[in-house]
Amino acid sequence: MTVVAKLGSSIVADDDGSLHSSVLDSVCSQVAELHHAGENVVLVTSGAIARGMRLMDLDRRPSTIDEMQAASAVGQGSLFRAYEERLAREDVHAAQVLLTSFDMSARMHYLNARQTLRRLLQWRAVPVINENDTTATDEITFGDNDFLSAQVAILLEARLLVLLTDTAGLHTADPRLKPDAALIEEVESFDELERFEIGDRTSAFGSGGMRSKVAAAEMASAAGIGAVVCDGTVPGSFLAATRGERVGTRFASHPERTPSFKLWLRYEKPSQGKVVVDEGAARVLRDQGSSLLPVGVTGVEGEFAAGDAVEIVCNGDVVGKGIVNYSAAELGRIKGLKSGEVAERIPDAAEEAVHRNYFVLT
Repeated sequence: MTVVAKLGSSIVADDDGSLHSSVLDSVCSQVAELHHAGENVVLVTSGAIARGMRLMDLDRRPSTIDEMQAASAVGQGSLFRAYEERLAREDVHAAQVLLTSFDMSARMHYLNARQTLRRLLQWRAVPVINENDTTATDEITFGDNDFLSAQVAILLEARLLVLLTDTAGLHTADPRLKPDAALIEEVESFDELERFEIGDRTSAFGSGGMRSKVAAAEMASAAGIGAVVCDGTVPGSFLAATRGERVGTRFASHPERTPSFKLWLRYEKPSQGKVVVDEGAARVLRDQGSSLLPVGVTGVEGEFAAGDAVEIVCNGDVVGKGIVNYSAAELGRIKGLKSGEVAERIPDAAEEAVHRNYFVLT
């Protein structure tokens, strides 16, 4: 079994960018204890940019892509060594893994990343994963690595995702702004959170926030993976979370695990355009799990090729997302046509614009 732990910037670094050594000591010790008990552990860490800022004596957080990439390049090796040295003292091998959003969105890269991580776990190493900021094209693409940790948990079919932060968990409001905010200990349904104020405030060096942690927990839940958000600065909190003890906020997993391909399609594969459908097509997609036929298509937006992911839209609302069998130009030519008419215009073409096996409701 595998547990994925994510350490946010507020856990890894102090506000001045120096390593939060006592917290790293504690977390790595807990990781080693779990590892020696036979459980696989994967760490997803933030903090490379903060570490680079400290080493280069920068007085402000980078605001441009090249500055951010340079700071990450300086800090990445030092950050990994901080984990490697602490785990080595516990007789645990660490392995550095750098991923980008493209590695998650391209199916072959996604499968390759999964195979490599599985091999590392078979070798009983602890992967220490971070986003490869030095080659990323969007600033902190994964949202302080909250989304990355959820994607890794899904990729490895983990039993639990633990998001370690510097607060006790999810509250009814931001406890830093409202001291009387109550801790939410259990979340059975994500709909029940709509009445609470879930903010985006984070540390001086972080780019995530509680909202991105809830989104990450929801992603994991859809894959049948439970999640916990808890205070990683409290000694023993990570182990307590893995043992099912009462700590932080625990999010229930969805009882029916969604197939890994559809999770990849929903969360990792970016949409390249939109396919507009009529109400009848939208209804059968939602209620009957049917494929989308060209006859139900009323419009095409954007440029995409056959095999790309597209959003299916009706009356301005997104119905779902799917892998399209036609290019935008081809679908524009056959929209609204019945199957026989499509075959006359494009011989040997697929009957479905989007097959139900390659479609997910969103």
